[in-house]
Amino acid sequence: MIDWDRVNELREEVGIEDFQEVADLFLEEVDEVIERLKSTNGTISLEEEMHFLKGSALNLGFTLMGQVCQQGEKAASGGRKEEVDLPRLFKAYEDSKVEFLANQT
Repeated sequence: MIDWDRVNELREEVGIEDFQEVADLFLEEVDEVIERLKSTNGTISLEEEMHFLKGSALNLGFTLMGQVCQQGEKAASGGRKEEVDLPRLFKAYEDSKVEFLANQT
């Protein structure tokens, strides 16, 4: 679910203090997109949202979430929005977020 090697690599790249800022910003921005996805009535671009979430997730090591977003992005770009599994995305994010926050050192 979490690629801890990626998390540690990013922590080393930016330093512990800046890493916390990166993590906080990631969670804040993703929370906003998730809420937007939950409350939308089809007025957003699923492809763009999935692309943003995928990149953000993979950058911070949220691998399962990144995979779900990649599948969603591919479906949306192919005109198959109905195949974008938002409930799976929401669960992957919540589960990953809980694991991430519980295991930060």
